[in-house]
Amino acid sequence: MTGRYTPLMASRPPDKPEYKVYRSRRGLLDRLAGPRDQVAQLREAARRRARREPDDEREPRERRGPRGPLWRRILKWVAIAAGAWLVLSLVIFMISAQFADGVSEETENALSSGGSLLTGSTILVLGSDERPEDSLEPGAGAAPARADSIMLLHVALGRVKKLSILRDSPAAIPGHGTQKINAAYAFGGAPLMIETVEGFLGNGLEVNHIMEVNFEDFPDFIDALGGIDIKLDNCLRSNSFGGKRLRLSKGEHHLDGKRALQFARVRQNECSTTEDDRARATRQQQVMSAIRSQIISPSTFFRLPLVSWEAPRTIRSDLKGPGLLALFTDLLTGGTGKTGVLECLPCSEEEKAEAVDELLG
Repeated sequence: MTGRYTPLMASRPPDKPEYKVYRSRRGLLDRLAGPRDQVAQLREAARRRARREPDDEREPRERRGPRGPLWRRILKWVAIAAGAWLVLSLVIFMISAQFADGVSEETENALSSGGSLLTGSTILVLGSDERPEDSLEPGAGAAPARADSIMLLHVALGRVKKLSILRDSPAAIPGHGTQKINAAYAFGGAPLMIETVEGFLGNGLEVNHIMEVNFEDFPDFIDALGGIDIKLDNCLRSNSFGGKRLRLSKGEHHLDGKRALQFARVRQNECSTTEDDRARATRQQQVMSAIRSQIISPSTFFRLPLVSWEAPRTIRSDLKGPGLLALFTDLLTGGTGKTGVLECLPCSEEEKAEAVDELLG
């Protein structure tokens, strides 16, 4: 057989391997689809392949990641976290305002209707000299409380004006004759105080809302803010508060809640014996301005839920959740507000009219 050529050897090349061809079964969907559907599927697959980007164009996108630069993703999550923090603070504020102490029905009936916290509303802010029974201060739990501070706020979105009335101002108190205006609170509480203030100033002034400062909770609110900053043009050595005195040098000071309350209530200053109730009213307005400055400071953002819880508990008011929120919005957007003190003792009708015109704008 060696060296002989046969036709079988010519038909099968020696270097080509033998193999068999197997065809897979078509899937159920392919068997159900007709020839035209199969052609359409092939065309769609071809179009998808044509739309794919080449490797050299797809590479930069893969290098920078599927969701953009890292700094942009970090900024996005920071914004989401800040928004959630604000929403949480808002919810806490509304809950606290809903459960905060309100005013009596008689007080609400004494208020004048009308006015809007967006377009303009007048609010009477009262701080009484009422002291807890376990306080060491003179008068604790004894005589009826009098209005320790009397202030009017006229607020609107983007505008705040303040007017303090000296507590020793002589005024006609309905049913009790002419006495110091702060005695109205002792005779008839907030309702009589509202009526007395409206009658005292006249000239169309109407009190739309009321806020009574709760001195027991006031220090907690200041502490929630992290304290307040004040600047003194003169030193201050106060009268006694529960056996303790407040002593501050000239210059800037950071006050916690307890000392801020003492500062607002100082009656006698040994550093300036000529000071009277007008200086005290100015200090009270200084505290309010310092509170606003601290609320809008960046550091308060991290304390916001605690501040939101304490703020409504510091006051008693006819305003509840949405109303209090609108009021605080006005106070924050209205700047430090133009302040005034009705310093005349007694005041003429012309001086009262000028004060009311300035307050209402």
